[in-house]
Amino acid sequence: MAETQSAHSIAYTRAPFSTWLGIVCLFVLFGLIVLAVIGPSPRTSDYEETRAKKRMEKLKALHEETQKDLTTYAWVDKNKGVARIPIDRAMEVTVADLAQKKPAPAGPIATPAVQAAPAGASPAAPAAPQGAAVSSSPAEAAAKAGPPSALAASPSPATQQSPPAPASPAPATTP
Repeated sequence: MAETQSAHSIAYTRAPFSTWLGIVCLFVLFGLIVLAVIGPSPRTSDYEETRAKKRMEKLKALHEETQKDLTTYAWVDKNKGVARIPIDRAMEVTVADLAQKKPAPAGPIATPAVQAAPAGASPAAPAAPQGAAVSSSPAEAAAKAGPPSALAASPSPATQQSPPAPASPAPATTP
C-alpha cells in the first residue's frame, strides 16, 4: 500500500532564489523602459486646450444654426406647403388669432350609456364595464352599491345635492 501512496503524490520543489531575482529584475527593466519613453515627453495641457477649442467651435456653430432657424423664413416641406417663419412673427400671428376667438364655456362631460346584459348572460356577470356609468347623485350611488358599510360615512357637504323639487301639477283648465 505504501507504493500506491508514493506514486500518487507529486513532489513540489521550491524555486531557487535566482529565479525570483530574475523576475524582479525584469519588472525593474520594464519600468525603466517605460520611464525612458514617457519621461522626456513634455507635459503640457495642449490636448485639453484643443478639445476645449473644438467644443467652443461646435457650440458656436450650433448657436448660429438655431438663431438662423428662429429668425428666417424657409420651406420645411414645399410639397405639403409647410414653411418655417420667424418666432417673433409666429407669436404675433398666434396672439392675433387667439384675440379673434371668444372663449366658449366647457360642456358637460359625456358618459357612455349603460349597456343591457345579453339574454344568455349569467346573473354574476356585470351588466357594464367597471366605471362605465357615473351616478348623478349620491343617493343613486348608494342604491347601486347596496347596504351602507362602516367605511361609508355620510357624504361631505360639497358632494351633497339638494333634494329634487316636487313636480308641480298641471294647471287646471276651466270649461
